[in-house]
Amino acid sequence: MIATLPQFLEMIVRFVIIIYVIGVIVFILLDNRTPQSTFAWLFLLIAFPVIGLIIYIFFGRSHKAFTSDEKLARSAMWQELQPLVRSLYDSQDDYVQKIAIEKPASFDRRLLNLVTRNSSSLLTAYNNIEILQNAAEKYPRLMQDIKEAEHSINLLYFIWSEDEFTIELKEALIERSKAGVKIRALVDQSGFAVSRQYQQELLAAGVDIRPYKVFKHLGGLHNASYRIHRKVVVVDGKIGYVGGMNLDKEQLPGGHPLGDWRDTHLRLDGEAATALQLGFAANWFNAAGEKIIDMAYYPSVVPGSKSFKPVQITQSGPDSQWKAMQQLYFFMINSAQDKCYIQSPFFIPDTSLLEAIKAAALAGVDVRVMCTPRGGSYQMPYRAAYTYFADIAKAGAKIYLYNKGYFHSKTIMIDSNRCAIGTANFDVRSFFIDYETMAVIYDDEKARELEADFMDDIKACVEWNLEDYEKAPFWRRLLDSIYRLASPIL
Repeated sequence: MIATLPQFLEMIVRFVIIIYVIGVIVFILLDNRTPQSTFAWLFLLIAFPVIGLIIYIFFGRSHKAFTSDEKLARSAMWQELQPLVRSLYDSQDDYVQKIAIEKPASFDRRLLNLVTRNSSSLLTAYNNIEILQNAAEKYPRLMQDIKEAEHSINLLYFIWSEDEFTIELKEALIERSKAGVKIRALVDQSGFAVSRQYQQELLAAGVDIRPYKVFKHLGGLHNASYRIHRKVVVVDGKIGYVGGMNLDKEQLPGGHPLGDWRDTHLRLDGEAATALQLGFAANWFNAAGEKIIDMAYYPSVVPGSKSFKPVQITQSGPDSQWKAMQQLYFFMINSAQDKCYIQSPFFIPDTSLLEAIKAAALAGVDVRVMCTPRGGSYQMPYRAAYTYFADIAKAGAKIYLYNKGYFHSKTIMIDSNRCAIGTANFDVRSFFIDYETMAVIYDDEKARELEADFMDDIKACVEWNLEDYEKAPFWRRLLDSIYRLASPIL
């Protein structure tokens, strides 16, 4: 019996569907995700093939999406950079021993090993550290350092908008560039919000400013969701900045719809600036193909000229071998004996971090989490966080919602003797998707300073209450739970 045309087409459609389903199952299984993630992606891709495929292309690809050529190129560049900081490499064992002797309360050999191995992070020892709270403290300090630059200025930001401060910054960069200072600037494509004239004025003055494009052609479209979420500046290879603040009008007083912006940044004067410079060099090589391998960019620090304040700069991204940010938070939480204070605008932990917090709280550790209760435009991640608050509150953790403006700090303080400050939010995107940087500080003085800032911030907070949340309307809690399903991409 000869099949009719409609029957033949039906057979073709069935065949295509079968091949698609088999292909999806094989492809997802070979990615070796967690069982929960595997089943979730299989359901999405099979039940909603078109929409599911689009979502997977933008948000589902793992680090395997990056080519081996890129990794080999970065590896070759690191081999060229290593001799430039040989003295720092050769001092690692001595620095570890010095921490054990002079800062025993802050000494944690396992944490030092973790950060060294999961992100090839160098331990720096001689640094002057300033914790800067809010733009009112950071911007004037940054502007002063830029105006005094003599050799180079490297900037890397997630958001760079055009406003009163950044216009002043532009003029300062132009003046320094004309004076012979080499200036490079990278901005994430999604946050590059300046006019063409603004950019052209910088380029005309010799400032090499460009958007960081993770994808450069349609074949790399799947990398579009990966963001450079870092906020880093290095001046003369000697002074570095890292933290939560962008170059954006929202950070200025009254610039955000919810009120003043509350954030935390670091100014690092010393060897830690060298570590930040190494990270910038890798990003610049990715974006521009230029190797920053001149010795002048990595000046040595005379030990006696700075305080003994040990810092490790750890970085991660979707193409990293290890999930350094997730591991950093996970290990620091598990290492807490007395206190664990976390600050983040978002609270979207993965299963391992959620269990780590609950275990710490159940073990009697004073666990406190400070977050933002709402956003200026979209509310999904903030409402999804409420379901996680309920989980950790049942274990005894305390949650504080900052109500005096918009809260954007990314910090963790452990046992009043070690802490980390940087760009990584406590969410899945920062752990697995975005490029992030954190500074781990082994110093009880700075840890206590950050702890005091945390306690001061509590005065502007409302404590989240589990009983009140459970009394909230059913539909509202159901909506929060639906938002939680989207947690991996929020």
